[in-house]
Amino acid sequence: MPSRRKSRECALQMLFQWDMAHDSVEKVEKHYWSNTRPDSDDLLIAFANKLFAGAVDHIEEIDVLIRNCTDHWRLERLAAVDRNIMRLGIFEMLYQPDTPPAVVINEALEVARKFSSVESVQFLNGVLDYVRKEIAKQHSR
Repeated sequence: MPSRRKSRECALQMLFQWDMAHDSVEKVEKHYWSNTRPDSDDLLIAFANKLFAGAVDHIEEIDVLIRNCTDHWRLERLAAVDRNIMRLGIFEMLYQPDTPPAVVINEALEVARKFSSVESVQFLNGVLDYVRKEIAKQHSR
């Protein structure tokens, strides 16, 4: 059985590609799975596509949350990898209630350790934890 972390890594790579080229979700998915990972398991593909497409579908809402907790950083100035790790983590916290927020954050940090810098891991942890608390506040009202 494929790991959800591998699906998250694939979703990040697709979201990064989408963020750079602004192609359609369908085009990015088709290109990614046929050229980059043609031998992938159906479960891995399904979860990765769900995260990627969901993040794109809710990108405006997610980006508002990121902007609200990165006062001194414009979204465009954040490293593209970090920006997209945040987007996926926030999407998952908002729209995948079967995964506890602490697990989502931990998984995002593990993906960041593979694709980003040590400094970014600390930054991402702070941003994602802030968003987690904001989401919890909204749900408790």
